[in-house]
Amino acid sequence: MSSPYPTYNQPPERKLTRSMTDKMIAGVCGGIAQYLGVDATLVRLVFGVLVLAGILPGVLAYIVAWIVMPAEF
Repeated sequence: MSSPYPTYNQPPERKLTRSMTDKMIAGVCGGIAQYLGVDATLVRLVFGVLVLAGILPGVLAYIVAWIVMPAEF
């Protein structure tokens, strides 16, 4: 028996993972870029500006993201 309500295709579930194909150090910026659907260079530039604004918090955030974000499979 079919449902009287129309069914809609659900968009695929997006997961924030480190990129194993688009990486320079650990793939954090590449993974964020894939998640947001933007170019990885843009994410790296924004991250670079944030690091230059305050060295320690930016580097610490990258290391935490490296540890917390799972690698893509």
